[in-house]
Amino acid sequence: MPNRDIEAILKRLAALHPKLIDLALDRIARLLADLGHPELALPPVAHIAGTNGKGSTLAYLRAMAEAAGMRAHVYTSPHLVRFNERIRIAGRLIEDEELADLLEECERVNAGKPITFFEITNAAAFLAFSRHPADLCLIETGMGGEFDSTNVIERPALTLITTVAFDHMAYLGDTLAKIAKAKAGILKPGVACVAAAQAPEALGVIEARAKALAAPVLLEGRDWSAEPAGDGMRVRVGATALDLPRPALGGAHQIHNAGLAAVAARELNARGALPRPIEVAAIAAGLRGAEWPARMQRLNRGPLADSLPPGWELWLDGAHNPAAAAALAKVADDWDAAWPMPLDLVVGMLDTKDAAGFLAPLAGRVRHLRAVTISGETHASPAESLAAVARRAGLDARAAASVDAALRDLITAATPGSARVLICGSLYLAGAVLGENG
Repeated sequence: MPNRDIEAILKRLAALHPKLIDLALDRIARLLADLGHPELALPPVAHIAGTNGKGSTLAYLRAMAEAAGMRAHVYTSPHLVRFNERIRIAGRLIEDEELADLLEECERVNAGKPITFFEITNAAAFLAFSRHPADLCLIETGMGGEFDSTNVIERPALTLITTVAFDHMAYLGDTLAKIAKAKAGILKPGVACVAAAQAPEALGVIEARAKALAAPVLLEGRDWSAEPAGDGMRVRVGATALDLPRPALGGAHQIHNAGLAAVAARELNARGALPRPIEVAAIAAGLRGAEWPARMQRLNRGPLADSLPPGWELWLDGAHNPAAAAALAKVADDWDAAWPMPLDLVVGMLDTKDAAGFLAPLAGRVRHLRAVTISGETHASPAESLAAVARRAGLDARAAASVDAALRDLITAATPGSARVLICGSLYLAGAVLGENG
């Protein structure tokens, strides 16, 4: 079935509830019951919440499981180019015909009742997973955790929590404690959780919730660690040390995401959740082979990449909050130490994000910035407004009509020589760039 038909179905589903985001579990619980409870017929589930790094961590864990010869279902959001990216069935992206059939089935069973777009498409993913055999099911929360529609899994095999930071404050709360409470909502009685290092305010909430549920927590910095080691990385779990290759995805922060995935794989092994263990060789292969677009992704070819002068590099990252910007700043420092050249930014953001907080860590590391309006997004921050925020942060910034126009302007403004251009600020912008660049 052509993808345009899927887009028509998705547009109808988006009109079923007046709010784009309305965190609750009653609507999806009702639809899943009417569908025959597909959420009860899933393979062992690893459920992940957190602010940054969820998708990368799941990409590593999927690659590890597949390197061990297992099949994994994967549910992530948002998509970058096509909606199909959200649903991976036993190692393959869902095909158009099956996706359209599932969406229409959920639409028919829902019978016009109010339900958010995320909830009804989440139900379609669970329905797909229940109908195909697999060894593992990797599920990423959309937002928060406690009232996220993915949180209908009563007994996952394992939960994971990446670093908790400020994002989505309008929905999750304006303190780290409130945000951590939402993330810790995925914890279940007696189910182990592997967690990244946390700020004290967030950690206290997570540990209190875990204690109340008798859920063991393996915490980075206390129970496990991950650090660079020579040309690779070393993960320590208790008295055990694993010497592993550097992860395929770029950036020092990926060491921690990769470590989280490696410890999760070991914990799944220890609990006998999988049909066979994920051995160290498979963990290593997963780190080398993981793919996750728009996470420090270098664009080497395509119309946008080809438009740059010889010696210029084009990079893409979906970072969109202050904590992610701090990770980008560390990447910029590593670049400058290893192979210095001027860094320019093309930035587009949603107006729901903290633009000033995002730009602050990058201000002293950037030569020029060009701001763009993300096309087709209701909450896109206007390029002129974003450029003004950047100028207040001390950046040489102005607006551009498009990413292509921004690149042309950066080329004109540059002094002779090589340069790096990093496009960042939003996964929605990243998706548009990947589509434009082919």
